[in-house]
Amino acid sequence: MSLKVGDIITFERTLTVKDVTLFTELSGDQGKHHLTPDEQGRLVVQGLLTASLPTKIGGDHNVLARTMNFEFLRPVFTGDNIICEVKIEKYERLENNRTAIVATFLCENQNEKEVLKGDFSGVIL
Repeated sequence: MSLKVGDIITFERTLTVKDVTLFTELSGDQGKHHLTPDEQGRLVVQGLLTASLPTKIGGDHNVLARTMNFEFLRPVFTGDNIICEVKIEKYERLENNRTAIVATFLCENQNEKEVLKGDFSGVIL
């Protein structure tokens, strides 16, 4: 798929206890809020695990990231379904046969509450 300025790409994922457990092991982020369920039986999802949603979209399009900026707006819990919308802001051919890309993103939970926003830039290989 060839991208162009203005394109919007969407990805969604429901984050699970297994996801948090695996990410805890991988990252070493063992904050007690990631290990101890709240009164509703949920764990708080690591911010960088939530941030993996826009990076998945970058990976789908072979983006080699140069910058990534994240603003974490509210907690995400296990069982939350997160919808990530990425908008292509810049898509420009470079002299070296690569393509520069800049994109913004917004992630919302199943209740349409914003949980994460930011941007990334890089080149497409």
